[in-house]
Amino acid sequence: MARLEVPPGRGGDAVQIWSLQPELGTAAMQLVDAAYNKSILPVRVREAARMRIAQLNDCTVCLAFRADKVKTQGLTEDFYCRVGVPDDDADFSPQEQLAIEYAERFASDHLSIDDSFFARLRESFSDPEILDLTICLSAFLGLGRTLRALGITETPLTDV
Repeated sequence: MARLEVPPGRGGDAVQIWSLQPELGTAAMQLVDAAYNKSILPVRVREAARMRIAQLNDCTVCLAFRADKVKTQGLTEDFYCRVGVPDDDADFSPQEQLAIEYAERFASDHLSIDDSFFARLRESFSDPEILDLTICLSAFLGLGRTLRALGITETPLTDV
């Protein structure tokens, strides 16, 4: 149950919470839109990182969310269920594995993101892709924790 009084409306609490502070809500929604619709990352890379952040945040909205446009690109429930499972990297590309590791470090141990880790990132990603991934991680981490802290637990939305 939401910890604040959220007005009813389209998209449920996960969308309507932002109407309590429209200026910041608009900015938050623009960040989400950018992460989903302007990212240059392969969808599987972004979604693997997003799901790992969702797991670490224990954000039920984030864990359950599957964008329609992502589903049409072939991502299955099995893909999402395998993210973060130890020793289950077999079907993840090197980029996807690295994005998952970056998400873990970003969310749980950001001080471990050092020059040697960045050297590994740069072996698989261009600098613009690394920046893109970092911004996506910021959006997923911050907004996921916001929803979790505010007690927002579900959304009927299926796309961004």
